[in-house]
Amino acid sequence: MSNVKNTFSIKDLENLTGIKAHTIRIWEKRYNVLEPLRTDTNIRYYDLKGLQKILNITLLHDYGYKISKISKLSPEKIPQLVSEIVSNKSAKNHAISSFKMAMMNFDQKLFLDTYNNLLSEKSFREVFFEVFIPLMEEIGFLWQAETISPAHEHFISYLIKLKIWVNTEKIQNNVPTKEDKIFVLYLPSDEVHELGLMYLNYEIILSGYKSIYLGESVPVDSLKDLKKYFNNIVYVCYTTVEPNKEFLDSYLDEVKEQILEKDSKIWFIGRNAQNIDEKLRNETVRVFQNIHEFVEEL
Repeated sequence: MSNVKNTFSIKDLENLTGIKAHTIRIWEKRYNVLEPLRTDTNIRYYDLKGLQKILNITLLHDYGYKISKISKLSPEKIPQLVSEIVSNKSAKNHAISSFKMAMMNFDQKLFLDTYNNLLSEKSFREVFFEVFIPLMEEIGFLWQAETISPAHEHFISYLIKLKIWVNTEKIQNNVPTKEDKIFVLYLPSDEVHELGLMYLNYEIILSGYKSIYLGESVPVDSLKDLKKYFNNIVYVCYTTVEPNKEFLDSYLDEVKEQILEKDSKIWFIGRNAQNIDEKLRNETVRVFQNIHEFVEEL
């Protein structure tokens, strides 16, 4: 049986749009802006067409259109006004909605069209910080709320990763201009959430440093050989769920014992990194709150 979701409850719509279920019901009853489908037991649900419409209505509402006015618009006029807003104001909210629709429909073309439209006005860095980061934060919530399936999350994450790789490839031949340190980027054992680390790799190369990207699930023992080849190493460990927060301090002890020397440091980043004891943080062991703070340090 497929776990791909193409019908949605009113709670799903609330999660996807940020509009309270109570408000959606009022909009339906008073203004007839949506027509929910019904199960045999008379429980309301919505299809992808309904989701697309409520996302567009939400965008118009966010930009000052009253729901009473939106309700009088023809079905063709709503997406037309959305396009005008995107052209004349900000593409951010519409892009996030479009990426959500691409995710729900597993629509690679919609993802690429939306991304290319953004790039016509913004740099890749702006797209990542202004659109991709808030999008992934929302997707994390939607996954936890079971509004989307793991398949949806993997689909959209993969497409974002591709764009990071493409932009990284463009600058990989750059000769490093800064030699005071070398970055070694990795995910600890059993950690597979790689997207954030991939972006850091892009920023490090862009800033003029040499970056050695090792990727996911790297045991501490595998890092030792790098000391034979390089000095002034900054190890960058991106931890989202592993190691378990109960073992973070012992993991740090292992890192100190096996790979840290006088001229090396380790920088932690990721949701799980915030669990590292404040007393263990110093000039050698740093914890960054987010990607923006890390990039500011480069």
